[in-house]
Amino acid sequence: MSHAAGQTAARAGGGLLLAGVLLSACSTGPDADDTAAEDGRLLIDGGTVVVMDDAGTVHEGGAVLVEADRIAAILDGDAPRPAGVAVLDATGHLVIPGIVNTHGHAAMSLLRGLADDMPLMTWLNEHIFPAEAELVDPEFVYWGTLLSSIEMLKSGTTTFADMYYFRDDAARAVVDAGIRAVMGPHVIGFPAPDFASPAATLADAAGFMERYRDHPTLVPGTAAHSLYTTSLDDVRAALRLAIDHDAPFQIHAAEDASEFATATELTGMGVVEALESIGALRPGTVLAHSIYLSDEDIERIAAGGAGVSHNPQSNLKLGIPRAAPVVELLAAGIPVGLGTDGAASNNDLDLFDEMDTAAKLHKFTNADPTALPAETVFRMATMGGARALNLHDRIGSLEPGKRADIVLLDARRAGLTPLYNVYSHLVYAARGSDVSTVLVNGRVVVGNGRVLTVDEAEVMERARGFGARVREVIGGSEPELRR
Repeated sequence: MSHAAGQTAARAGGGLLLAGVLLSACSTGPDADDTAAEDGRLLIDGGTVVVMDDAGTVHEGGAVLVEADRIAAILDGDAPRPAGVAVLDATGHLVIPGIVNTHGHAAMSLLRGLADDMPLMTWLNEHIFPAEAELVDPEFVYWGTLLSSIEMLKSGTTTFADMYYFRDDAARAVVDAGIRAVMGPHVIGFPAPDFASPAATLADAAGFMERYRDHPTLVPGTAAHSLYTTSLDDVRAALRLAIDHDAPFQIHAAEDASEFATATELTGMGVVEALESIGALRPGTVLAHSIYLSDEDIERIAAGGAGVSHNPQSNLKLGIPRAAPVVELLAAGIPVGLGTDGAASNNDLDLFDEMDTAAKLHKFTNADPTALPAETVFRMATMGGARALNLHDRIGSLEPGKRADIVLLDARRAGLTPLYNVYSHLVYAARGSDVSTVLVNGRVVVGNGRVLTVDEAEVMERARGFGARVREVIGGSEPELRR
């Protein structure tokens, strides 16, 4: 598929890709016909359906009926099936809600492996910020975001929250890929690759928010980088734009031990207290990382309704010497989702891997094997992330009326056989490579492990080209880039 054709396919309206692509991606049953597919009805039948409702319902041999972009019904194994619909045979598969990645910087996939094995502030100030100043432009953001979207879709992530530059080009990429994303204006307190100042960033930002207000898969939201890079007034301005548009707002918070002292020096308050003072701790605000929190901070977050994005692998790799207090956050009723962070600090975007790490990290740090059981962690990756982004009325579970963001994992391989407990398998055994089929907003975007919306080979070729450009700009050979 050419780049132009990929864009056209990805911009098709909600509902299934039409019969030719659908039938090539799915195994169809005897009742399937082209008319049913064109009518936008699909029955995903015969799998183990993990609903993720409040009751934790699981249907062995169940089915999910999709109509256009919505889930129309969940059927148990004995329920009668509707006639005259296309059928996707899910026998031997786990059928789960799309995974939600609550924090990342998608275009940074083009900087994966550029700088590793160093402290956060050294990594950020001496390597990443300088590299971005030299390298990041609209094409970098478009192709880098497309590369990450492919990686996420193929590993079961159907929604991600992004915080990066050149918002229009990032938006173009996610629409082309067919993934759901939360993204938009991003304020940082020094000249960025796209805008010279926070004021310039926000000057036409309302236009972006309006353009995507009712988009089927792109949720417009705003972000401020952090209180250690951005003034409280500029953070407030980005937040105000989000509030005015009833949109999500993202900010890095309490990721490094130095942040409290910096925030106190700049604002006279700690990080969370300062965010509370401007009304940022409201539902729809996502506090990325949230590691260095006091009991008072947790009380403030709980009272305000904000959510937290837990990024265990990035934090571990950057040598953060403590874990976010996830057990305490959940006990306080705070929505907690999982995030990968950017691929330059993780260095992959597989949330199944992140789930496994999160569960084991907190058992270790709490010296308690009962901490964060598998079902709790899988809920963080689905409904927890949806709640943190304030999108739980649309995504996060397989319930009628919600958007049809659905993932099928092939559970017939040796590493997933036999099956005793679905949550154990999903958190401790499954990997993104087990994903076979993905629907976003009712469209089949991955079939038989293959992305159907864009030309993956073209994206990979473009990414290799950017790799050569990175080497040229940085001015070193590959071994030198690894120092």
